Amino acid sequence: MTAPLRSGDPITVDVALAGRAYDIVIGRGLLSGLGQRVAALRPGARVAIVTDEVVAKQHLPAARESFAHAGIATGLVVVPAGEASKSYPVFERVCEDLIGARIERGDLVVALGGGVIGDLAGFAASAVRRGVDYVQVPTTLLAQVDSSVGGKTGINSRHGKNLVGAFHQPILVVADTALLDTLPPRILRAGYAEVAKYGLIGDSEFFAWLEENCSDIFAGAPAREHAIAVSCRMKAQVVARDERETGDRALLNLGHTFGHALEAAAGFSDRLYHGEAVAIGMVLAFGFSASLGLCTQADAERVAQHLAAAGLPTRIADIQGEPPTADRLLDLIAQDKKVKRGRLTFILARGIGQSFIAPDIDAADVRQFLTGQID
Repeated sequence: MTAPLRSGDPITVDVALAGRAYDIVIGRGLLSGLGQRVAALRPGARVAIVTDEVVAKQHLPAARESFAHAGIATGLVVVPAGEASKSYPVFERVCEDLIGARIERGDLVVALGGGVIGDLAGFAASAVRRGVDYVQVPTTLLAQVDSSVGGKTGINSRHGKNLVGAFHQPILVVADTALLDTLPPRILRAGYAEVAKYGLIGDSEFFAWLEENCSDIFAGAPAREHAIAVSCRMKAQVVARDERETGDRALLNLGHTFGHALEAAAGFSDRLYHGEAVAIGMVLAFGFSASLGLCTQADAERVAQHLAAAGLPTRIADIQGEPPTADRLLDLIAQDKKVKRGRLTFILARGIGQSFIAPDIDAADVRQFLTGQID
């Protein structure tokens, strides 16, 4: 973790994909210049903005003004806020509205919102007219450090999260960190789980830095831009090596195998936000690793203590409502995209910053561990 703290000028992170490289631009106040960036990148293109009802009230007027100032005509698709919009009916509606707006292959879709909007709009862009380009304008911390980068798009199935989708890379990501100032504290904290994830995957120094600077990230100090930039650089490097998750990109799913199952068990509702599920999932991943003798119990406790200090849930018991059974969670884990021919794959850890892909995990070991976490 070597990048210095930055303030003032935007930070640009390159996602170096052969023939499809794009920039992630990070800084405060970038929304006002969005239209000019798009006009320079795609002269003459029309734009359709896809957003949700909450973001539309907060940030849509500034986005449309930016496009108008750049002389770009905009269409608009507004969907309900929340995970429930990552569904077949809403996906169909977005596609039909984009076609109805006469968005052509040379035009652009702009995803203005959090992870739900980025996944939904990106998937619609991948499908309409067999693929149009899109720009990510993430408005949550989770989206700025994770879901807006790397081209994973999709919707949820009744069998689990993100099981229907496509890899479709954006042509630009504009992360205006000032937009995070409007987030409810719970949503901001949920996004922080994905920041901590990067330290836990492969950068123990970054995790230690987060332990010291977490409060400054929440306060909007220069530490916020620094943490986002470090996270994006790490993800960009992994995506450039393994765009379609056939190898070590799966490391980015630390905490997600447990987390996605917990989200599904909670009905993809505000009982448990995605970042909160990832926080619990990472604690479970380190706890499971410790139970297998892969890492120390002290490391597992350190992860739980830091995430709890950041205001995140760290136990299954922290989820509102009736807890799922171990068997129910195992059924949901079996639908995970990392399962190969019925064999369970987890991202486990040998220590802080030492995560690895662990195939062929015995389901009986997982059931025994989860039973101990629920009882």
